Amino acid sequence: MLVWRKMSDRSESQSILFVCTGNIFRSVAAEYALRAQLGGQSTYRVGSAGIDAKPGTIHPVISNRLIKKGVDPSSHTPRLLTKQLVKQHDIIIAMGLGHREFIQKRFSLKVPLFNEVSFGEETPILDLHEALPNWERDIVEARAYIESVIDHIWEAVPELMTRLPDFSKGKA
Repeated sequence: MLVWRKMSDRSESQSILFVCTGNIFRSVAAEYALRAQLGGQSTYRVGSAGIDAKPGTIHPVISNRLIKKGVDPSSHTPRLLTKQLVKQHDIIIAMGLGHREFIQKRFSLKVPLFNEVSFGEETPILDLHEALPNWERDIVEARAYIESVIDHIWEAVPELMTRLPDFSKGKA
């Protein structure tokens, strides 16, 4: 059972954490999209992390698409999802079903999916290898998929912002 709390019940700023696998694609796109669309006037703190994040950089295709959207992710460093990060954030949003399951098992939290918050749909945003198992053989299709995911996330953020006050993390 999810335990939701109205964010408007709290007066201090809220913190939002997007979670994916490596913290180099989906959660990063969500973090930067939300930050950009909130602007500097926001009371939200926004971050991202990965359940299996490793040192590295964002792939140039992802970085270039975000730059075309008006944000510069060059300073992004992948972060591993930790108990401390979970405690520091009021709302945690999983990009995929596996991320939601990981968070529930590891941290005893039931968290919503990105598409659930944005559209009321309990559907994941698939990673490249999930959507295109042979993506390495078709770089053009892989690039198109990556760009479509970033565009989807970017376009979903206004809906996410509208529905976000109804969501908060809850103990399982």
